Amino acid sequence: METRVAVIAIVVEDFTQVGELNHILHEYGQYIIGRMGIPYEKRKISLISVAMDAPSDVISAMNGKIGMLKGVTSKAAYSKLPEE
Repeated sequence: METRVAVIAIVVEDFTQVGELNHILHEYGQYIIGRMGIPYEKRKISLISVAMDAPSDVISAMNGKIGMLKGVTSKAAYSKLPEE
């Protein structure tokens, strides 16, 4: 199956959701290239970026699960499809 490289940008405003967020990330761990978290204490939020190499439907599913968490926002940026 063809995979795509994508970056998921996550903003965490409700820290009670961190456990569930980490559970979701662990669930998709085989597709994660790397992740970086930046706590921004001044605004009481955390910014997380997750790089993935996975089929588009897997990236979309993970992004959707994260986006459904209360107080958590996520957006995906995909690499372009390879030329045929």
